[in-house]
Amino acid sequence: MAYQRLQVSEGLAVIPSNTVPIPDPASEALSGIADFSVASTLTDSLTTFLSDGIQMNAIVYNTTAQIAYFVTAVTDDLNLALSPATTGGAADSYIIFNAPTNAATLYVGTTGDLVVEMASQRNSSDTPTLTFKNIPNSAFLPVLVTKVGASTTATDIIALF
Repeated sequence: MAYQRLQVSEGLAVIPSNTVPIPDPASEALSGIADFSVASTLTDSLTTFLSDGIQMNAIVYNTTAQIAYFVTAVTDDLNLALSPATTGGAADSYIIFNAPTNAATLYVGTTGDLVVEMASQRNSSDTPTLTFKNIPNSAFLPVLVTKVGASTTATDIIALF
């Protein structure tokens, strides 16, 4: 039986992506400022990725450029290989999460269409395909999702857990 979540204890600003799911905020492993100016690469001279336990398939949120990545390889303590092959800036803030969420409900701050992958559709395809049309400002969606697609026109989306 379905139920509506009425109380949440945590939130995370969502970066829409067709390939990278919403991360589980409880799995946050590391944050900092790094160089994303080379495509598919994160370089941080102030951290130790191997020692900090960052692994392949971790989720990187570049919060400055608003790009979500998967870690495809931990090259060494200072460098991560990323997908998609998109560049950011030379001094962008980032957060690394070790796991995706099982499901989140969403709050939409600014009106638009919301393209999602529902929790029950998880891993069924690379690109989310369910579209909620004309979501109004300040709307709470009591549905469980795992991914917000890049073609989403709504903005200021917060995943609630």
